[in-house]
Amino acid sequence: PSITGFDPKKFAAASGQRAGDPWSRAEAWRYTGPFTRFNRFKSAFPGLGIATVAFAGYVAAEHFFFNTEEHGHGEEH
Repeated sequence: PSITGFDPKKFAAASGQRAGDPWSRAEAWRYTGPFTRFNRFKSAFPGLGIATVAFAGYVAAEHFFFNTEEHGHGEEH
């Protein structure tokens, strides 16, 4: 037994969510419909998909069409 009378097990059991929580219905909308975890993540980076495709197209075009064997280094180095 503790000198102070504090029991961590009782505290942990009491801090759990109660079965008759009056606010549970009011909080349920936050995790359904357009507010699901996937939808929140999807809207976090709105232009990431377009930017990725554009960057991949730029890299491919540079590789196939604008590739030169000279990289600015002369033979005198």
